[in-house]
Amino acid sequence: MAVTLRPIQALRLWQQVNLAEVRADAPDLTMRQWSILLTVYLDQPPHTVRGLAAKLNVSKPVITRALDTMGALKLVSRHRDEADKRNVLIRRTVEGALFVERFGDVIIARAGELPL
Repeated sequence: MAVTLRPIQALRLWQQVNLAEVRADAPDLTMRQWSILLTVYLDQPPHTVRGLAAKLNVSKPVITRALDTMGALKLVSRHRDEADKRNVLIRRTVEGALFVERFGDVIIARAGELPL
């Protein structure tokens, strides 16, 4: 089922979701961190620093810095790939799964409040 929004509705939804996040007692993630987090949680694993850097078209150090922050928040974890020690695997965490699910709930709630 496709959702059809006018541009002003899409922008209003984005505004309302952002306001809800600013008001919530939740980590304040950058757009880059959100992109990484949603990729890890919505796309099939495995996820590597190298793969995320290629997908986002940024350098590996950029991904590493973002993962440092998200790791400290327990949203993701990093582990060496036992099969190839050069790779660092990015894994989901329980805390991260709950965080992403709550964010999805915020989007649904705010979308339901949009004027027609």
